[in-house]
Amino acid sequence: MIDMVGIGPFVTLSLVIQLVASNLFIWAWVFGAVTALVDGMIWSELGAAYPLAGGSYNFLKEAYGKKGGALMSFLFVWQTCLMSSLVVASGAIGFSHYFTYLVPLSSPWERKAVSALVVIIITALLYRNVRAIGKISVFLWAGVIITIGWIIVSGLTHRQVPYSPFPEEGQRIFSWSFVWLLGHASVKTIYSYLGYYNVCHLGGEIKNPGRNIPRSIFISIVCIACLYLLMNWSIVGVIPWKQAMHSDFVISLFMEKVYGPHTAKVATLLVLWIAFASLFAVILGYSRVPYAAAADGNFFPIFARLHPRKDFPYVSLLFVAGLGLCFSLLLKLEHAIDAILAMRVLVQFVAQAIGVVLLRRRKGTENLPFRMWLYPIPVILSVGIWLFVWISTGWLAALLGLFMAACGIAVYYGVRDSWKGGALKKI
Repeated sequence: MIDMVGIGPFVTLSLVIQLVASNLFIWAWVFGAVTALVDGMIWSELGAAYPLAGGSYNFLKEAYGKKGGALMSFLFVWQTCLMSSLVVASGAIGFSHYFTYLVPLSSPWERKAVSALVVIIITALLYRNVRAIGKISVFLWAGVIITIGWIIVSGLTHRQVPYSPFPEEGQRIFSWSFVWLLGHASVKTIYSYLGYYNVCHLGGEIKNPGRNIPRSIFISIVCIACLYLLMNWSIVGVIPWKQAMHSDFVISLFMEKVYGPHTAKVATLLVLWIAFASLFAVILGYSRVPYAAAADGNFFPIFARLHPRKDFPYVSLLFVAGLGLCFSLLLKLEHAIDAILAMRVLVQFVAQAIGVVLLRRRKGTENLPFRMWLYPIPVILSVGIWLFVWISTGWLAALLGLFMAACGIAVYYGVRDSWKGGALKKI
């Protein structure tokens, strides 16, 4: 579950309320959970059947066969290189938002400087062979549980404002206008749920994967959904949603209203710790993806280079972190999140849903350790929901996703001969 919770829920809460602009905002969090559960069916069947390290990289290669598998797995790494840097940028921007509560920053460029400095510090810490990610995850998880648990208990025991998630007079859930608002807001909530599938990336290390991978995915989604819904409910029970939607550090304001400014600073430090630790884990984890693909002969060979003395993929690390630093200087938080979803939907989520169908037709279902319930309904729902989310990212982000996929295809066919046989040749 730790892979699902970083800075996301703390910085997207106010964005979601802004986009819905009513007490019905919490339904965007419900929709995000439903999306994760439906897509979790896809991941569970694939992860149980192909428990290999690499997750989507191997799923796409297997599903699309000899003709399309290499291209689809390349496109996954291609979009991951760009998307991972956007994730780094979103975390760094979120860090600067909460840092502003402790140290008032008067200009946008001061916030940008803080975002950039965080990325630089983490890159310096990672510029070595780091093998303690398990311990880091434990500390991060402890910070998350303490912070969210503290918020929930505080909100439920200090309620000051009445709140109802149901339509009031004049409001309608079943209307196209609300569906449109829900789509835009759900882009932000789904961003906060992403990570429910990360157990699939460690499939080769999981005991009894046919049983434990699906169980891990569904338990993680249900537990995190409950925590997110309770946290939102607690906060708007203390701070009116009309006030919460205008804050860049709503958790700090919440704690200030309940306990006073000194305790609010402690809570802010906890959020900053979560942001820093999650960025550490994100940069470390994502920097290994292009390295592994290059070593497999299916990506630019330069990314397979290891540091001559410290034995870690330094080119991959510097690329992910450096591009993330640039994005943090150029983008706003909401734009970074839109781009993250727009780039992943078609190449990863929709492609995998279709891939399940291709694999079932080619290999049958007799040997599947886990078969998704009510097939093919989850596949149809998953493709439909992801396309709705892709459109909801906005025309600019959606077109960017298409453009980057097209560029990836052009690059693949332009240079793939340089990688044949896994040879690490210079281009």
